[in-house]
Amino acid sequence: SWLQTVNLPGTMAPGQEAELPEDFTIDKDARYTGTVLDYNKWRGFGHISLDQKGVVPEDKLFVHWKNIQTDDRFPRLKEGLQVEFGLMMTVKRQDFNKSSSVKAKTVTLPGGGMVNIQDAMDAEIMTFVGAQNLRYTGTIKFFDQMRGFGWVIIDDGFSLEEPVPKEIKVHATELHTGGKPLRMRLDKLAVEFGIIKSRKGDSYLAYNLTLPGGTPITQETLENRQAEGGQRYTGTVQWWHRWQGWGHIAPEDTSAFPAPVQQKLAEAAAQAAAKAKPGEAKSEEKLLYFRKADCEWSLRPEVGKKVTFTVYTDDKGAGATEVSAEE
Repeated sequence: SWLQTVNLPGTMAPGQEAELPEDFTIDKDARYTGTVLDYNKWRGFGHISLDQKGVVPEDKLFVHWKNIQTDDRFPRLKEGLQVEFGLMMTVKRQDFNKSSSVKAKTVTLPGGGMVNIQDAMDAEIMTFVGAQNLRYTGTIKFFDQMRGFGWVIIDDGFSLEEPVPKEIKVHATELHTGGKPLRMRLDKLAVEFGIIKSRKGDSYLAYNLTLPGGTPITQETLENRQAEGGQRYTGTVQWWHRWQGWGHIAPEDTSAFPAPVQQKLAEAAAQAAAKAKPGEAKSEEKLLYFRKADCEWSLRPEVGKKVTFTVYTDDKGAGATEVSAEE
């Protein structure tokens, strides 16, 4: 049979955001406090009840995992947790209709502390080989992004108190990716991790898998990304591949960029010119690469959209990050 969710008048459906009056405004710099009402860790969102009444409709605020400030490998909140946050407006367009909503941004613990709650929650439900903070080293044999798991080969030399096999499985939820989706192939990569028993107790799994030294496994780290100052620049989205989640930004003025960024852009332009076919026009346009993960959560990249950003260099060239719509 079909199940239908019924919403009482004046309440929000799961994942729904309250509609706003046309004259609704927010203080973008103000900080508020509240209590987490609910949070679905698998869907990555929940709701917060504000302590300050009358600020938002129903005194209830939508929160998305990308706005949680945390060092945990799997950003989350839990019911009853006291938090602090700011407010952000977002605009949703569907066909010819446009609607605005308000969400929580920069969610922290009261006083500004990081929302690091995963270790305590893991300690309540997991059985560790050795101790929770005991770390082993090894190599990722392979990791299948589509299926959400892979295998790790444990280095020789460890004296284990239980019959842990040489190769153990790792699930996607135990990859510490710094709170960002990872879309890279992983194999033959040196890592470190803890070891836990499966729920049935009949197998062993890798726990909280990171790069050596506890560094999160991020695409930025693997590509040796280097931030080039925190200055913001302006430009226009020149191209965007929606399904693959990346594109190019045409900067308004490249002469203001730091020298390493200018050098990378010049190298990329020269390489593009060298690859041009005979008789084909050689473009000297200098473009910055960017990914959806480099964008502010509410930004919808579109060709022609004016944006602001900071810049970086990595093994592949120069790029834009912290991309947001120009106000």
